Amino acid sequence: MTEYSDSYLRDILKSVKTVAVVGISTNPVRPSFFVGRYLDLKGYKVIPVNPAYAGQSLFGHKIMPDLKSIEEPVDMVDIFRRSEHVPEIVDEALDSLPGLKAIWMQIGVEHAAAAAKAEAAGIKVVQNRCPKIEYQRLFSELRMGGFNTGIISSKL
Repeated sequence: MTEYSDSYLRDILKSVKTVAVVGISTNPVRPSFFVGRYLDLKGYKVIPVNPAYAGQSLFGHKIMPDLKSIEEPVDMVDIFRRSEHVPEIVDEALDSLPGLKAIWMQIGVEHAAAAAKAEAAGIKVVQNRCPKIEYQRLFSELRMGGFNTGIISSKL
């Protein structure tokens, strides 16, 4: 698994405001749904992307069929698709989302060549991690549940 410093992950999570979640599901028991919902509840603007549900509404936003259909700035793309689909998603993101800051691949999703292409374009990349889990770990939410996050803080 690729290692990322806590400051690298924290900087991404603090700097992004709008997240396009590719492969999101409208089924509330699917991980993509509850990660999207969590990010929404934390104040991120979540733009759902899934051609199977295009035109429906989720978290108060219209579900988009693809990234190129998004007509507003997107800071981060969160990918809930199998690794073999990552190159086409990264290409579409680079071609259609000016100002993109980060591409985040969910747990189990990795693609070295696509990651290198995004990084060469100045985009921060995270592979095989979940922004919900990292947010909870880095911003003291897991500690409230008794988990050892490995982060020393004076917060209670």
